[in-house]
Amino acid sequence: MERHYLLGNEAIAHACLESGIDFASGYPGTPSSEVVDVLRVQKDPTYHVEWSVNEKVALENALAAAWCGLRSICTMKHVGLNVAADPLMTSAYTGVTGGLVIMSADDPFAHSSQNEQDTRCYAHFARLPCLDPSGVQEAHDMIRAAFEISEEFRLPVLFRPTTRVCHSKGDVELGAIVPGTRKGEFHKDPRQYVVIPAHTRLLHKKLNEKQPILKKRLVERGLNHFTIKGKTAVIASGIGASYVQELLPPDVSFMKIGAYPVDEEWLGVFAQKHEKILVIEELAPVVEEAVRQVAGCVPVFGKINGYAPYEGELSPAVVAAIMVKAGFLPENPLVSMEPVQNLPLRPPILCAGCHHRAAFYAMKRVFRESAIYPSDIGCYTLGLQLGAVDTTICMGASITVGSGIAHSGDPRDVVCTIGDSTFLHTGIQGLMNAVYNGANMTIVILDNRITAMTGHQPNPNTGVTATGAESPAISLDAICRSCGVTFVETVDPYDLTEMLRVLEEAKKKKGVRVIIAKQMCVIAARRAGVKRGRYAVNLELCTGCGTCVKFGCPAIEFADEKARINELCSGCAVCARLCPVGAISREAKK
Repeated sequence: MERHYLLGNEAIAHACLESGIDFASGYPGTPSSEVVDVLRVQKDPTYHVEWSVNEKVALENALAAAWCGLRSICTMKHVGLNVAADPLMTSAYTGVTGGLVIMSADDPFAHSSQNEQDTRCYAHFARLPCLDPSGVQEAHDMIRAAFEISEEFRLPVLFRPTTRVCHSKGDVELGAIVPGTRKGEFHKDPRQYVVIPAHTRLLHKKLNEKQPILKKRLVERGLNHFTIKGKTAVIASGIGASYVQELLPPDVSFMKIGAYPVDEEWLGVFAQKHEKILVIEELAPVVEEAVRQVAGCVPVFGKINGYAPYEGELSPAVVAAIMVKAGFLPENPLVSMEPVQNLPLRPPILCAGCHHRAAFYAMKRVFRESAIYPSDIGCYTLGLQLGAVDTTICMGASITVGSGIAHSGDPRDVVCTIGDSTFLHTGIQGLMNAVYNGANMTIVILDNRITAMTGHQPNPNTGVTATGAESPAISLDAICRSCGVTFVETVDPYDLTEMLRVLEEAKKKKGVRVIIAKQMCVIAARRAGVKRGRYAVNLELCTGCGTCVKFGCPAIEFADEKARINELCSGCAVCARLCPVGAISREAKK
């Protein structure tokens, strides 16, 4: 065994290598992305690895590989599981032959997500086992257990690390990498894999019959365990279990839930030995509801009676406060740290030179404040700060929401924004629907040639696969035209004059109009060695009008009633085109 200091997702990826995986797929989404990112850069991998176009596609690929007897992992974030829910629910009926682990990384506190949903609820809904790690080492160790449980019960296994596990670092004991040597072979069995009603009824019965032994096996494997030390007890799961163990008084019993479903008989025996119980878990009261069903007259403290919050992520301080409130600690042992006062706010912003900013600026110039601007999931959601984002719901919803608004009778212009990866993820169907049903709207595809927000993963628009192999780059223009769009224009948003002209032309048209604002992501361009030079302000010409500053680029500052350009400048030249007096120009080479 070797010991390494690793990010949680790195530890999970290494555990996949130790488990001899044969197939890995996923769609990037924080906090899950690094697992496939690590797997895809391994030298001479013995497994297939891919970034799929969306989570549903990723899961269906991995499921098929598992039907062929391969060990497969499929990764996504919690909201991605919504996209994959259709195959997820039925995969519990069909089962698998090889091991299939579905990593759905939850994001309590919504650090980088639009909601705080709990993957454990999907596990309960689908009647699938779910493993819930409490730390980086356990996340690593649970992967091997997940594959073994999947193969024993011939079921997919959900794996639910949270942001604090995925993106924390810790010392991890690693095992040896095991090359995948399995050869996939699909054995035809329509009664198992063709889920017509006659087959489904039998498969559902078999799924239910697996549950009792599955619950007991999770206890036998030590994934769920307890220690009795007194008349009161704390039951915890996930990262909360680690915090509880740091704070637990020596005379309080402790139960750790690391896997679901929970054996109710085993849980009831523990509960009945105590006079009161506190349940600590993140998000939904999954464990608490199970405890309340078996506790009888034993008082149970948790979310349902107001002792713990339903929302947000846990921390040692939050857990300590819950334990004090419920009477499990006499006082909070943690020193309260007051934040430093009067620090300037630092909200996330678009990068200096990001072409999305120029596109939003041009949209606002042409369509004005009165237009309605549905948007989507990506870096460009930060267009909210520029007044050009009015709605954001989920991947691909900008076009469908825009279409609904266009049909609502509101007379204002509807201008949608969606990224290239998001368009390929779930935007195409919305575009077809909008054209088919006669929506009147403008769609701006913000094409930065990469999946930027989640870490610059490639997509079918990039021209390379996850492993860097060349792949035919799809044509967004051709896709849009094949969906029936007659007005499709591709423009470089750095060319502000042309961008404004195309938007003006689109505004005059009826029906669905698509503008592809195409320019390489400024970070990807820098990494690729693209050099545009920097720009500078001629202070003698600058009138201090503030036009460039209002553009919102963090490379532009204002001091002593004059504009200045700092070292963040990427050379996009948009500010030079905006300046009404020509005071901005390319900096002379030194």
